[in-house]
Amino acid sequence: MNLAVIGYGGMGSYHVKTLIPEQNPGVQVVGIYDIDPTRQKEAEKNGLQVFPDLETLLADKKVEAVLIATPNDSHKELAIASLKAGKQVICEKPVAMNVADLDEILAVAEETGNTFMVHQNRRWDPDFLIIRDLYRQKQIGDLFQIESRVQGANGIPGDWRHLKQHGGGMILDWGVHLFDQMLFLVDSPIKDIAVDLSFILGDEVDDGFIVYLTFEDGLRSLIEVGTTNYTKLPRWYVKGIKGTAKIDDWDLSGEIIASAENAYAAAPAPIQAGVGLTKTMAPPSEDAVEVLSFPEAKAEYPTFYENFAAVVAGQAEPIVKNAEVRRVMLLIEKIFELAEEEATSLNL
Repeated sequence: MNLAVIGYGGMGSYHVKTLIPEQNPGVQVVGIYDIDPTRQKEAEKNGLQVFPDLETLLADKKVEAVLIATPNDSHKELAIASLKAGKQVICEKPVAMNVADLDEILAVAEETGNTFMVHQNRRWDPDFLIIRDLYRQKQIGDLFQIESRVQGANGIPGDWRHLKQHGGGMILDWGVHLFDQMLFLVDSPIKDIAVDLSFILGDEVDDGFIVYLTFEDGLRSLIEVGTTNYTKLPRWYVKGIKGTAKIDDWDLSGEIIASAENAYAAAPAPIQAGVGLTKTMAPPSEDAVEVLSFPEAKAEYPTFYENFAAVVAGQAEPIVKNAEVRRVMLLIEKIFELAEEEATSLNL
C-alpha cells in the first residue's frame, strides 16, 4: 500500500522514520505534503516525493492512503477531502476539535466506503499493558483505584499548541491518550466526572489538568497531566483489594506488593511518626506481604499499521474503533463543559 503523509513535522516524520519501518506492514511511504520549505527539503533529502499542493497529492492514483499529521483544527477538512478522493485515511489524535466534526468525517467514510482510523498508539505502551493485565488477571485482586499521570517541567510544547483556535492545550494533547487508555481498559460506563484544569503558565489553553472518573462498577480513576512538575509522581499507581502496584516511568521501574497467601502475619509494631507513634501507618510485617513480578508487557493484538493494512484488505476489525474514539471525544467535551460551568459559578 502506497501512503503519503500530510504534515511532515515531528509526528509525521516519526511515522515515516520509525513507526512504519518497525511495524513493517507492507506500507510504503511515497511522498509528503507540507507547507514548510524546511520540511520539504528534509523530505527530499530522505528520498521522498514532495507534492506541491494537496490537490496534486489527492489526484495522484499511486497514493492509496494518507496519514494526516497536522495541527488539530485542520484534521476534519483534510480527512474529508482525502476520503472523497478515494484514499484510505489514518489521522493523528485528537481526531477532531469536537464530536460534531468527527461525525461529519465518519459520515463521509461511511458514504465512500473507505477506511478511517485514528492513531491512538498508546494502547501499545508496555506500561499500559502491564496495568491492563493487572486489571484483567487480578494479581492484586479487583482494582478499585487507578492513578495515571504524565508529568514534566517544559511547559506546553511548540507554537500552535498554545492556541485555542488550533486545538491546543494538554487535554487535547496528552489527555486524549490517557482518556483513551482508561476507557479502553475499564469495562464499565462512567458514573461521575470531576475536573480541575490548570492555567498556571498564562496561556489561553490548559497547561495541565486533573480529572477524576468514577465508573458504575465502583472503580475510581485519577488522570493527571502536568507541564510544571520539576519532580514527578509515578506514571501509574493502582490499588487492589489484595495489593498495590506502581510503575514509576516508561522504563518500567516500580513494584507490586501484595498480601501474602496463607501466611502468618504478626501485627505491625508501632513506629515513631514525627513527635508521635502510629500503628496504622507502620509498614506491614515481612510475613504479611510478598513482592510480585510485573506481568509480561505484551499486546494480544497486532501493531497499528499491521491492523490498518488488514482492515483496508477486509481481513480484520479495527483495534482502534471509531465508536471508541467518539466516546473519548464525548468525554473531552464534557470535561470542557464542566470546567466552564465551574469557572462561571466561581465568578458569581
